[in-house]
Amino acid sequence: MAGAVIRVESPARLHLGFVDLNGDLGRRFGSLGLAISGLGTTVLAEPSGELVVSGLDAARAERHARAVLSALDLSARLRLTIEQTVPAHAGLGSGTQLALAVAAAIAAYAGLDLPAAELAAITGRGARSGIGIAAFEQGGFIVDGGRGPHTVAPPVLARLPFPETWRVVLVFDYVADGLNGAAESAAFRALPPMTADAAGELARLTLVGILPALAERDFALFGRSLGRVQALIGDYFAPAQGGSGYTSPRVAEAVGWAAREFGLEGVGQSSWGPTGFVFTPDGEQAAALRQALVARYAAESGLGFEICSARNHGAGTLRVARTKQARTVGELE
Repeated sequence: MAGAVIRVESPARLHLGFVDLNGDLGRRFGSLGLAISGLGTTVLAEPSGELVVSGLDAARAERHARAVLSALDLSARLRLTIEQTVPAHAGLGSGTQLALAVAAAIAAYAGLDLPAAELAAITGRGARSGIGIAAFEQGGFIVDGGRGPHTVAPPVLARLPFPETWRVVLVFDYVADGLNGAAESAAFRALPPMTADAAGELARLTLVGILPALAERDFALFGRSLGRVQALIGDYFAPAQGGSGYTSPRVAEAVGWAAREFGLEGVGQSSWGPTGFVFTPDGEQAAALRQALVARYAAESGLGFEICSARNHGAGTLRVARTKQARTVGELE
């Protein structure tokens, strides 16, 4: 691989809810999620006399790199450049995507083809949710089976392509952070088990609501089912979020206004937030909604609104030739 650059580009993801936070059947969690376009992580690996990591979030990327090099017993003679990252602590899966993109770049540079689950295990990702791993590997809309006593990575139970015309408007609060790290772990320990009735309703909403809606491209059923999932999840996590289903009161207000004014039900918060989302049936309504949100909240410093579509494929890995002008010469996956 000498003289070549490996470029890995991976998507952000929305974590849309859990299936079972009760656990009395022997498994816990089970997640719903969607890979999205427009936001992502890009990592380059190229020859170097020693390990050099530069760019965005370089310190964290270097920790992942050293873990991968040690686990795979590889030479550290390479340079990693982190060109782009998903916004951190925003509920969009930045940590998992950075870890997997770094690991995949190193593996591809060494000529290894390793599954995302193995890369996740090396870098310590997928403790509760398998959505980020599956988004990296496959893209699309994903349901995973949560964790049992012997689970390495939560297994993917369903993966469906997301309708290409549907859009999602993301609502950002750039001055707030979602729970992460030790605070996130403490919140999960402090919260009591979800009631079996609530977990059962979440399972029904997933199996006979969201998944059939995607298979039949039924936007109304999708929105109604997802909105109810978010209401149940929001109620459960409210004690860890200041009594609300949203981390950011400003995002909660904006998402609620959008739902009321545009008659949309598929709304909520991704993971611990603060990023909120509003699904629309097409790009035209998404554009109208974003324009209305920008106008309404023009005086609110630190709020942002972006339109995204689903990404129905996983991360991409390219080999880039090193000449006077670098060119892409082959797609690896």
